[in-house]
Amino acid sequence: MPLTRRRWLAAGALAALAAPARSADWPGRSLRLVVPFPPGSSPDIIARLIAEPLAQRLGQTVVVDNKPGAGGNIGTGLVAKADGDGSTWLFTIQGPLVTAPLLAKSLPYDPARQLRPVTLVATSPNVLIVDPALGVNTLAEFVALAKARAGALAYGSVGTGSAAHLAMEWFKARAGIDLLHVPYQGFPQVVNAILGGQVEAGFMVPAIAMSQVRAGKLKALAVTTPGRSAALPELPTVAEQGFPGFEAISWQAVLAPASTPTPIVERMNRELIAIVRSEAVRTAILGQYFSAAGTAPEALATLMKSERERWGQVIRAAGLRAE
Repeated sequence: MPLTRRRWLAAGALAALAAPARSADWPGRSLRLVVPFPPGSSPDIIARLIAEPLAQRLGQTVVVDNKPGAGGNIGTGLVAKADGDGSTWLFTIQGPLVTAPLLAKSLPYDPARQLRPVTLVATSPNVLIVDPALGVNTLAEFVALAKARAGALAYGSVGTGSAAHLAMEWFKARAGIDLLHVPYQGFPQVVNAILGGQVEAGFMVPAIAMSQVRAGKLKALAVTTPGRSAALPELPTVAEQGFPGFEAISWQAVLAPASTPTPIVERMNRELIAIVRSEAVRTAILGQYFSAAGTAPEALATLMKSERERWGQVIRAAGLRAE
């Protein structure tokens, strides 16, 4: 989605969500929304969609602070160790919260002990993308080709333990196929690798790949949500194509340092739910191929627990270790 379009939608959210100035129980200085990924990344884009209306509702400045590095672990660690005075918040994807603790020998933070869930902001499917030169049009055809060319096909991901990597490892196990894993620094590099013929496939977030799919340069075979995605209703799910129960969503959430007082967490939760469920922000999020959520803190905590259990099983079965 063009930047100007996102700004227009965010501006609409500001007008629609205007609220009185901050109350006495809220921190008196500006808020920092730490995104542990670089500017222009998917979490950065969605964090900025909510930052402006959040500032308007709270009556104070909200700064999106990018702290990339180590797959999101650096920025996540900064928030985990920050004072819980309500001025510092984390906007992140599942990796630093779910898979990093399962893979890393040691982390500079403990998400279960040092971070407090606030709300799930948005969810997205992963999309199975393949090189059109393979000549496959369905998931069944891809599986058949992979079995016929066992070990000869390769897939790209954004690194060991990433959502894209784990999704494919689980799918490989379910489908009984053998694919070579080739890690890259980011999804744009994976897209270029498929376009250039270095790898043949990959699970990835649709915001990165769908422009190439629409142009006919890549082929999308399936989404990994339990049901069809509102953003991509034309694509069948992995589950409906012969693999019931297969689910590998990407998600983004807000958390706080564990010592943040409950009244402040509850206030932030209410404000964020109102923002992400508003028509303007919900539409903007959908434009990034995500579905707006907005949940209670307990629901996010439950999601994190279930995701650790799911991907822990995949990691152990595949014998994965952080590289």
